[in-house]
Amino acid sequence: MADKHLHIISFDVPYPANYGGVIDVFYRIKALTDSGIKVHLHCYEYGRGRQIALERLCYEVLYYKRDTSFARQLSLLPYIVTSRSSEELAKQLQKDNYPILCEGLHTTAILNDNRLKDRKIFVRAHNVEHDYYRALGKSEHSLWKRIFYLAESVKLRRYEPVLAKAKGIFAIAQQDFDYFSKRYGKTILLPGFNAQDSVCSESGRGDYVLYHGNLSVRENADAAEWLIENVFSELEIPCVIAGLNPSEKLQKLASEYPNITLTANPDDAEMIDLLRQAQINILVTSQPTGLKLKLLNALYNGRFCLVNSDMLKGTALQPLCIVKDEPEEIIAEIKHLMDEDFTEDDIEERDAMMKQLYRNEENAKILINTIFSA
Repeated sequence: MADKHLHIISFDVPYPANYGGVIDVFYRIKALTDSGIKVHLHCYEYGRGRQIALERLCYEVLYYKRDTSFARQLSLLPYIVTSRSSEELAKQLQKDNYPILCEGLHTTAILNDNRLKDRKIFVRAHNVEHDYYRALGKSEHSLWKRIFYLAESVKLRRYEPVLAKAKGIFAIAQQDFDYFSKRYGKTILLPGFNAQDSVCSESGRGDYVLYHGNLSVRENADAAEWLIENVFSELEIPCVIAGLNPSEKLQKLASEYPNITLTANPDDAEMIDLLRQAQINILVTSQPTGLKLKLLNALYNGRFCLVNSDMLKGTALQPLCIVKDEPEEIIAEIKHLMDEDFTEDDIEERDAMMKQLYRNEENAKILINTIFSA
């Protein structure tokens, strides 16, 4: 049987797999490679560097500089697309006739390249991007950034019909599937890929509450600040905030309360340990877009998972979470859960449901069958 080759164009270097978007990309590449697919990985690099781990995993890895110059922001096309448009990439893709998977709307400039119009090009949709950027704009404190995000949202809405040129779309969440299938058809629901095949939560009790996320992302920083000001500051229970690149403002805010600890830039092992030792993993968001991969991380590794309604939009995970929206409700639930044991039965129930929904090997088969039979 002939080898199957697949080009994957990633919006960022997907290793280390330490924030939401690249977690999905990295573990999808791993699942495809484990299934025998020869992955030709094309990465836009803008700070994460070249990674030997990717070169060991993939058939080949090629890197392209992302053009983040101000001139790209003046384009009528979305900045996330124009900054990832590469003639070098287009030439590389013309060297063979293998199918192509674009990670996110970010990497779809090739759909407008007539030299590639006869290629089988698929898109992994990580969000309905114009909704995501509109929500970023509404939550942004900086006037300049707010203008940028809202303008980007308009550009993305206007640009999105380029997806009609794709052979197929893989949506990450149910609400995204509903949106894309209504507008473009040819959409398949493909849940997020992740580090684990089974739940690794520990039974018993922990002694702290944990919020985690990429703290350099405005959405996550806002969530952390909201929790500090409205929930954690009203508790005597130890509370931990952990994640990448917290701002000085967030660090200062956390330091004002003796029960709050901020752990900046934990490595993978430290983050897993924080998730597993916590009594409660709390996750809140004001942006009901896409699938929050940090929610999967908490469910695979943590004990009780306390979330707000927006965190669950587009998922089937509500039975595995405790849902509270108002600060007083969240505080009361935290106090209640701190005295509860997380049992072996809880772990078995969670594991059974997660295996129904998030199966890297089975989901890789869906992707392979779709791409190579199209």
